[in-house]
Amino acid sequence: MEGEGNATLPPPCGASEPPFAWELLGSLDLAGRFLFAILTLMTLIADLVFIEEVIYIYRKIPSSKRSILIWVNAAAPVIATTSCIGMWIPRSTMFTDFTAAVFFAIVIHKFLMMMIKECGGQKLFLRRFENGRFKISTGPCCCCCLCLPGVRITRQTLFWLKLGTFQFAFFRPVFMFLSIVLWTNGNYSLSNLSPEGAAIWISCFVAVLTIIALWPVGIMFQQVRVLLNCKKIIPKFALYQFVLILNHLQTAIINILAMQQIIPCAPPLSSSARGAYITHQVLIMEMFLITLLSRVVYRRRYDELEPPECACEEDGDSKQTPKIIFNGAVSEDRLPGF
Repeated sequence: MEGEGNATLPPPCGASEPPFAWELLGSLDLAGRFLFAILTLMTLIADLVFIEEVIYIYRKIPSSKRSILIWVNAAAPVIATTSCIGMWIPRSTMFTDFTAAVFFAIVIHKFLMMMIKECGGQKLFLRRFENGRFKISTGPCCCCCLCLPGVRITRQTLFWLKLGTFQFAFFRPVFMFLSIVLWTNGNYSLSNLSPEGAAIWISCFVAVLTIIALWPVGIMFQQVRVLLNCKKIIPKFALYQFVLILNHLQTAIINILAMQQIIPCAPPLSSSARGAYITHQVLIMEMFLITLLSRVVYRRRYDELEPPECACEEDGDSKQTPKIIFNGAVSEDRLPGF
């Protein structure tokens, strides 16, 4: 009976490998081809918008900020491009997803560096907040631990924050390389999440590293969001969060639904291949919109923050004694109470 039940399933539903590109394209109807064309056009437009933004950054933005802004702005177009490649060539899904994940791991570190750079750099940041404290009771690690004391803002604590994001940018490519090596030997498969497989252990390590990397970004944002409000840091952080959630959490949910066969197969796509297929199509549309929004937010030229010395001088000037003029002579007598 079990053999008869399995025999009634179409062969692609039980296949472990995605179809070749020509098999997928040959199975598309008119609506499917039109959708492919629209999504490919959206990817090309996103890439062109990003190229135009790079030209603007090189012409209008100081050289000290160019590379960081380019990296941060490139997150959505790169993910859209890798998703488009994965949509056209289903068997490249693992490599395109790894590429997007590694790139965004670097973007997480660059976003932290961008917030420090917008404060004037590390030296000015430490001078602005020399008497302040980092609020560490923030997500994703300690958002429920409100009783945690603040940590003094020093050069050492700032180094640990940067190290927290840098470790993810360093170890994510290492785990990607390890996954590819194990995949060539048949030990790594995203559909095999049993304890005997390597995928579950690598995924757990990557999840822990991701949480550790996101924590410093949340801590820094809580510290600078008032100071950098004039530079629209809140919309920039929101776009960064959207890319993070859509590229990681949304993708993980769809993959789980596909592995549980809640997403049905559609020959020539198996359940897992169709889940990746849907993920790529949705990501292209989402990253296209985020690319347009990023252009609006990042293209504006914001005024530089005043250095800390200016703020001190202004405070000193406001506390100077008023000058009283008597018959053309200037007097600086103190008023009562000053």
